[in-house]
Order: sequence, then structure tokens, then C-alpha cells
Amino acid sequence: GREYRALESAEPVLRALGSALGPDREAIVVPGNHDLGLIRSWLRGAAAELTPDTAVPLDATPALQRLAEALKPARVSVNYPGVWLDDRVWATHGHYLDRHLLPESAYGIARGLLGRLPSAGASVDDYERAGGPSLTRIEAYLLQHLPRRLAALVEDLAEILRASTMPVAPRRFLHPRMARFTAWALGAQMRRASIPALARVVHRLGLDADWVLFGHVHRLGPLPGDRPSDWQGPGGAPMMVNTGSWVYEPLLVHNARRPHPYWPGGAVLLEDGAEPRAVGLLDGLPPEALR
Repeated sequence: GREYRALESAEPVLRALGSALGPDREAIVVPGNHDLGLIRSWLRGAAAELTPDTAVPLDATPALQRLAEALKPARVSVNYPGVWLDDRVWATHGHYLDRHLLPESAYGIARGLLGRLPSAGASVDDYERAGGPSLTRIEAYLLQHLPRRLAALVEDLAEILRASTMPVAPRRFLHPRMARFTAWALGAQMRRASIPALARVVHRLGLDADWVLFGHVHRLGPLPGDRPSDWQGPGGAPMMVNTGSWVYEPLLVHNARRPHPYWPGGAVLLEDGAEPRAVGLLDGLPPEALR
């Protein structure tokens, strides 16, 4: 399947990571919408018992077992849909936010067409079972059934739609010459739609977190110059931090200066006694090294 072809490409990187971590440190895997194949068959039987930080056995699927082997000698653990990194910091891929992004912001689709949405007091299983035309589910289906080049195009467009919450991305914006404007527009729409949607997920799952680390929408932040209030849930909590992108996308970074919210190599640094902060690990590399 597609996940095994992806693993073949990823194994050299996974082995390098495992070697760098060594046997005394841990690699924590938190699957999202693009790698649910690692746990899908296990998830079907476990969904009703899921918690916000469910531990997944390393032998849940052959693909997951292969990934864990590639990360040795590091210790490996797998959690879904998120993991508590300490008492006040919850990390998740973030794909549950799509459940609120489509019906509750700019698309204006009638709620009755979307099935039952998770509400206050929701469980993880409610998010797994929530019906309707989520970007996550449509995207996953198309990626599995389209030829590779078309699937890559669908993935890029879905990322832009998810970040912008625009039903149709104007073609004139999908050009490297418009990269500065496109990056600004997507960042503004992410703050307006995606971050509030993730705040709804946290609230409806009843998570008592000061910080939520996520990816899914690939806008690194908050960065210097960003308003902290744009990255907060209602009432100032929780504070959101996004891990950014590992894709070189000329539509967003053409002629960009670093630090840049869509430059590849985004990460979140979490140190003892300090607040989580967004960092650009590849900011020192020129564009020609990344193309």
C-alpha cells in the first residue's frame, strides 16, 4: 500500500533520527490524517475506548511495527490522537480541527448536511465517528486513489484550502510571484479559522491544558511580530504553538526572507522550566539547497 512505499522513502531518515536519539531518549509518534494507515486497522477496534492520549501498541499494525524498528535504538512510543508532554502541555497532529473548520466558519454549509458534530463533553470517539464531508476524509480518499502526481496536487490544494477556509483558491494567487501575499492571506485566515477551530476541539474534549502543540496547518508560530492573542483560545487559554512545514513550497516562500512562517524545517522547542516556542531548524539553508 501507499504507506509502505512512504516508509521505504522515510526509513533512512527514521534510522538517522533513531541513531541520533540513542537508547536513552524517546521518539514519540502521534499519527495524523496522512499517516492513519499506521494504525487504521487497530483504530477500528479501539475507537470506543480512546482517550486524548491513548497509548497504541507498537505491534498494532505491521506498518507501525516497521516504523518502530526503523527508529531503534531510540525508545519508541505511539499515542493517538495526542499525548501529554507534561501536566500542562498537550500535543496533537490537529486534524480534528477540520470537523469545526468546515461547518462553523467560512464555508457556510448547512449543519444538517454534515452529520453530528462533537459538542461540549465530547469524547475522542465522537470525533472519530463524526460524519460529513471533512477535508481530512476527502483528502485521504483522493490520495489513496489518484495517481501520484495528481495526489500531490490534491494534497497541496487541500493544505491551502484548509489554511485559508476559502471554498475556491483564486488561480491568480497560486503563483510564486504572489507568494508574499498568499502567505500573508493564509496566515490571517489560519488565525481567524483554524486556531479557533482547534480551541473548540480542546474545549469539547474537556482538556485542561495551558499549551497545545499542533501541526496539520503548516504555519509556524507564533513567531516574533505575531500577536500572542491570535494564538490563544477564548479567555487566553490554551496557548497554541504550530510546528510549521517541512515542504519547500514556492507558492508560499518564493523570494522569502527567514525567519518565515512557511519556510521548511519548523519545529517546537520544549525545555524544562520554559514556555514552548516555535523555531526554524533550517533557516540557515538557502532555497537552492531545499528545492
